[in-house]
Amino acid sequence: MPKTIKNKFVRGLSGLAHKQIFIPFVALMLLVIINLIADPSFFSITLGTNSAGYPVLSGNVVTILNNASELAILAIGMTLVTAASGGQDISVGATIAISGSVVLRVLCGTSTQVTTLQAPIIVAFLISCVVSMFFGAFNGVLVAKFKIQPMVATLILFTAGRSIAAWINNNRLPIVSDATFGYFGNFIPGCPIPTPVFIAAACMIVIALVLKFTNLGLYVQSVGINAQSSRLNGINPAFIKFLTYVILGLCVAVAAFIKVSRNATINYSVVAKDIEMDAILAVALGGNALSGGKFSISSSVIGAYVIQFLTTTLYSFRVQSDALSAYKAVVVIILVVLSAPIVREKLSEVWKKIAPKKAVKEAN
Repeated sequence: MPKTIKNKFVRGLSGLAHKQIFIPFVALMLLVIINLIADPSFFSITLGTNSAGYPVLSGNVVTILNNASELAILAIGMTLVTAASGGQDISVGATIAISGSVVLRVLCGTSTQVTTLQAPIIVAFLISCVVSMFFGAFNGVLVAKFKIQPMVATLILFTAGRSIAAWINNNRLPIVSDATFGYFGNFIPGCPIPTPVFIAAACMIVIALVLKFTNLGLYVQSVGINAQSSRLNGINPAFIKFLTYVILGLCVAVAAFIKVSRNATINYSVVAKDIEMDAILAVALGGNALSGGKFSISSSVIGAYVIQFLTTTLYSFRVQSDALSAYKAVVVIILVVLSAPIVREKLSEVWKKIAPKKAVKEAN
């Protein structure tokens, strides 16, 4: 490789290493390389038919994109909450149970199993959005108005949320047998790509447009860095924090809708179990400071897919399900530590010391 091209490559790599997206991107590439070496068929995608006779795509890549959809959507809202409030919402799993329970209650009415929906699907979804945003607002008020530490404030719903979800349906497990309801969590007839992939993509596009054409991103970052200074500049920190929790509530409603559509029912005690931890890890893997401030939603979304990629990879290596969390935790801890600002600063200092020496050797 010519020296000029090599130097440009090194400079380009050095510039990329300073970007927030570097760690999740590298983690994704490492997982790709590991699976290519271990089993190239890991990435094979086949076109088959489902039980209804419609064409569907299958394979590990499709599974990763499909199963990570809810987590990617939650990572959007969790990133904004973390950036603005300097804390995390640990109640999203329980709120998913509440929102999903509301969807089923509206669709099923007082029945436990229906073949004919009692209300339009869009009505059920919109009502669940309102309910989920209300609980997001509840958390937001505790954090923004009463200045309760976010993890403590959201511990209330974390503890009581699944009981509320069970109460909504009188502790019964409604089942929706209408096929159209299952389209949103599975496949639309004639489309071989899982519907949740499109829903997640739509959410990413919407938030990208919001951040591009409004000052939301600037305000969130300003409040997260220094709430007092942002107040002096005419920004209302309490409202911005409150708004991020409401947005997270909306993200939770979308994720819950996908969850209940996948299974056509809900199990209050296990639905979205521990998903709040994965959402927080996605934010951390994205290089976002968990203490608030500068953020990158795209990095958090990639972090969400990295987590699902890692889970699917461990399953392909036949890791036992009861040991999966331990393996996953070790890898995630390494990635989170590497993505920590202080570690990245140290690595950058080391690189700056090494780079001049390399330049001198090449010159000689």
